[in-house]
Amino acid sequence: MIVRSRPGLLTILFTLRGSILPQVAPKVLGITAVAFAVVAAEMRWPEAFPITAGVGPFTLIGLALSIFLSFRNGACYDRWWEARRAWGSLIVETRGIARLLPALLPEPEHADLRRRALRRISGFAHALHAQMRGGNEVAAALPWLPDDEAEAVARGPSPANAILARLSADLADAYRTGALTDVLFGLIEQHVAALSQAQVVCERILTTPLPFAYTLLLYRTAWVYCLMLPFGLAASLGWATPLAVALVAYTFFGLDALGDELEDPFGTEPNDLPLDALLHTLDGIVLNALGEPTPPSRRPDRYLLT
Repeated sequence: MIVRSRPGLLTILFTLRGSILPQVAPKVLGITAVAFAVVAAEMRWPEAFPITAGVGPFTLIGLALSIFLSFRNGACYDRWWEARRAWGSLIVETRGIARLLPALLPEPEHADLRRRALRRISGFAHALHAQMRGGNEVAAALPWLPDDEAEAVARGPSPANAILARLSADLADAYRTGALTDVLFGLIEQHVAALSQAQVVCERILTTPLPFAYTLLLYRTAWVYCLMLPFGLAASLGWATPLAVALVAYTFFGLDALGDELEDPFGTEPNDLPLDALLHTLDGIVLNALGEPTPPSRRPDRYLLT
């Protein structure tokens, strides 16, 4: 994710890191080349262009296309923001459990239980991170789990959920032995259930993309509009037509490409969520609760927070 303050004028004009321009540059250059060809052809053979449509029809079509772009990008941003809220809730619930366990189980004989429970939360988060990125969930979580749990966690359809099941089983054992009352067990289990809910939200976003018809309709319409626009502007703008067409193409294709990035917030594009940094924060909470050294906070590298 790009993290930077609003840049000045010169920076705005020449910044490429975090910009969508590198992705859409081939399309914009292609549309601009078509605009140059249309203007040159109209000036060379004006009799071939006896009638010009003007900008009226393109204004109406452009307005409709802009509204549709806004709708799609709004839907994509909602997915991005919901994913950010889900990972924010993971951090909140982790902090809650990290506060409660040492307070509710302070006895030395419960030190192993506290340690296993807290490390399982990081294991769950690492498994979920790998699931969102298409990695090996068991391998990601294994460094945080007891050595004998890898096979049990790998057997289930969801390693992250299996880790939470192990966590609940440990808490239930503490309840049966009298270390936790039913009220205290329910209090901690509420935080565990919230972790599971955050996982479900992430899985829903990952497995339910926007309907493909939206993308297809928008992409086709943007291409047709930008290819036809030079014919409406050439008579009135002349050699300024390629510049106007390039600006329109950059706007439309740029918003389309940005929507593609936001639609999958768990990817590794510059405008996706900084999952690595969020996971790093969660690990720091767990390690601090365990009394172990915590790594320094992640900082943006050239404005990019990974």
